[in-house]
Amino acid sequence: MITFIPLTGFLGAGKTTTMTAAALALQEQGRKVAVITNDQGVELVDTKLVRSKLDSVAEVTGGCFCCKFEDLVEAIVALVASDSVDTVIAEAVGSCTDLQATVVRPLRQYYGDDMVVAPLTTVVDPLRHLAFARAAERGEPESDLSYLFRQQVTEADVIAVNKLDTIKPDRAEELLASLRTGNPKATVVGYSATTGAQLDTLLDAWQAPATNEDVVLDIDYDRYAAAEAQLAWMNQELDLTAAGDGFDATAWARTVLRELSVWAAEHDAVIGHAKITVETADGDFAKLSLTESGAQPTLDRAAEASAPTGRAVVNARVACEPDALDAAVTEAVVAADLATAVTSSATTPVSFKPSYPRPVHRLAPAGA
Repeated sequence: MITFIPLTGFLGAGKTTTMTAAALALQEQGRKVAVITNDQGVELVDTKLVRSKLDSVAEVTGGCFCCKFEDLVEAIVALVASDSVDTVIAEAVGSCTDLQATVVRPLRQYYGDDMVVAPLTTVVDPLRHLAFARAAERGEPESDLSYLFRQQVTEADVIAVNKLDTIKPDRAEELLASLRTGNPKATVVGYSATTGAQLDTLLDAWQAPATNEDVVLDIDYDRYAAAEAQLAWMNQELDLTAAGDGFDATAWARTVLRELSVWAAEHDAVIGHAKITVETADGDFAKLSLTESGAQPTLDRAAEASAPTGRAVVNARVACEPDALDAAVTEAVVAADLATAVTSSATTPVSFKPSYPRPVHRLAPAGA
């Protein structure tokens, strides 16, 4: 019997960091853990970072778990068969919701004899949550993106407030209390996946019974699709060559994200997330991320030394038109090339807007 732990949550909430930190913690407890990443596109930055820390990693690309249900099941079966894992943690696409009906219940109904499905966990970025809350308090109409975020929180068995170290303690307590009041059927925990502080509260929550499994989202799939369609999804690969003996991969990636952050702020474009890895010729790599327009990039991993060549992968999810995002990233790359004395050669950007969500299954609660 294996344990499957499903994670959801808005783009930039820290699902991958949470998944990786939790997997390492569970391995210390003697569990054999595998993880599955998920995205609407391909060439995932997160998968490379996870593989640098964990042995058993798979990915489901080209759509969310709900629309790629068979691919998810195949990935789980393959991990169990090849690596003899007893625990699988999987993170859904950050723009996906309605997972209780389209993923959790189908797994329990069709594979319950072989699998224990842990409580559905929604990972929340406190600053993103507070921004949506402030807009509501001002009486602003609910945006489609805010609507999608609210649905993700509403269906959670566990609301996992990550990055709690980024806000003041009194504000953190106020936020946790507010979420508990507004979501009485959910278990609310706060932690930092980056530092590991209070991560044990999340692991404990996964051992408890699901408390919100009978939830039925009052969800408008047209509006859900409209929310996803507000985001342009862009993946691009670039070959990098130093003008001299070597270049700083970390500095190159940081410059790209800084330029993109400035552009997004100037154009009032909400950044879901933007992530870059640069793998150097000797196999080292840098990874940086950005989750807010106008903010500074976050360093997730630094390349230790300069290198003559490298290969970069850019994943960007931004609320704008695809061609505008392509142009913005192209300009950011030019700036980074000039700043770090690099010549870059890029593939054609693969920018798109997600198609209408069409889940394979959508099951009502038992007895409904």
